[in-house]
Amino acid sequence: MKKNQTANYSEVILIGAGIMSATLGTFLKKLEPQWKINIFERMDKVTAESSEAWNNAGTGHSAFCELNYTTEQEDGSINIEKAIKIAESFEKSKEFWTSLVQEGIIENPKNVIRPIPHISFVWGENNTDFLQKRYESMSKHHFFSEMKLTTNHARLREWMPLIMQGREVSQELAATRMDIGTDVNFGALARSMFAYLQEDENVNLRLNNEVEDIKRLSNGLWELTIKDLDSSEQNIYTSKFVFIGAGGGSLLLLEKADIPEGNGYGGFPISGQWLVCNKPELIEKHYAKVYGKANVGSPPMSVPHLDTRMIDGKKALLFGPFAGFSTKFLKHGSYLDLPLSVKWNNILPLVLAGIHNIPLTKYLIEQVTQSPEDRLDALLEYFPNAQLDDWELMQAGQRVQVIKKDEKEGGILEFGTEVVYAHDGSLATLLGASPGASTSVSIMLDLLKKCFPDLEATPNWQSELSKLIPSYGKSLATDTKLAKKTRERTAEVLGLK
Repeated sequence: MKKNQTANYSEVILIGAGIMSATLGTFLKKLEPQWKINIFERMDKVTAESSEAWNNAGTGHSAFCELNYTTEQEDGSINIEKAIKIAESFEKSKEFWTSLVQEGIIENPKNVIRPIPHISFVWGENNTDFLQKRYESMSKHHFFSEMKLTTNHARLREWMPLIMQGREVSQELAATRMDIGTDVNFGALARSMFAYLQEDENVNLRLNNEVEDIKRLSNGLWELTIKDLDSSEQNIYTSKFVFIGAGGGSLLLLEKADIPEGNGYGGFPISGQWLVCNKPELIEKHYAKVYGKANVGSPPMSVPHLDTRMIDGKKALLFGPFAGFSTKFLKHGSYLDLPLSVKWNNILPLVLAGIHNIPLTKYLIEQVTQSPEDRLDALLEYFPNAQLDDWELMQAGQRVQVIKKDEKEGGILEFGTEVVYAHDGSLATLLGASPGASTSVSIMLDLLKKCFPDLEATPNWQSELSKLIPSYGKSLATDTKLAKKTRERTAEVLGLK
């Protein structure tokens, strides 16, 4: 195998061509136009993994309908802090995307984001009581003041006619609705940003290029060995800063980087599947994202939902996702990913996290062994008149949940998104899953502060960031007037009214 020893230097290297690298690359190109940026992607096209529309829920995660973002406390009260944080992050994302539309980077916002109602739907006395308390807590906050609640069957038939077909009049039901919800095609969004980046002569996007090794040099630079999968040639690249945004593949690359901050991190892969409706008349009868409550022991990414999606201009109807287990860390990965990720410094957290999450293991076994009839039974809870022949099973994306050390438990399983930083900010690795894509802008703003603190504090960066995100440095969660003004502006530009 030929190895090219030429040192190709750049200020920035981005690993993975998904929504995260696209967002960070666009920020950095705006902030430091003269910087050279190298982007490496192992697939033959951008957004082929988690950012691809069929591989994620496409829900502009704003905590309107996702019940797992609001938890019931021992005293019966509802904690909505996580919902507020996620909602604010999504508003920041919309601000950034609005700027991209105004600059022509996103040519047609309808290809990226569309308005669609977000509905939470439950049945049974305990669940309806929970939803009522959730509504009472959330509607007091200005982010959720437009939320509606109903237990009336006639109103529910207006909101979601397909779901109400064939239901008993006596069934106790409840739903909340937010009309300002959205459906986002993160693949189309990322492709718009990559097209913008590729117009710059200082940006090089290299497809079919896989990172084989990462190591720190004595001069402080990072050296990456990259294999060109077309020619089998190895090339050496060096950089001051490396961002690892390779989805499920990020953990293995973090381990190659061998930074102390990465010790103890492991990953638990969970795959997903959708039931996709193939009957046009059914697709037309539903227009909402309807989320229910997750089963006990199930991961958040498996919260059941009956979703209207707009993918590449075509309306689709999906139900799921159904969880599964694979030792792959990527949809197009290797079955050796999980065993190769086990190291001496993370084996104990992995084992202890497994012991603490036996209900999850049981749930996954049940999901993997499901028959088509089992999946239909799950769908029937949301669409009582469903017929198996009207639905096809499709493979969704692969997610790797974070496992890390914990002083109290020894090892814990995290279901959110986490960034692991080298002590000097020269390397950052994004781990985890939902609600990652929706909060990509907030994640990258935090990264800019931690990895480029001196530059982030300069008048030039502050001015540019304020242009891209007018509420930058301000709290939309506490400033009701600013939040309303921001929503009105982004809705106008993004075509969400």
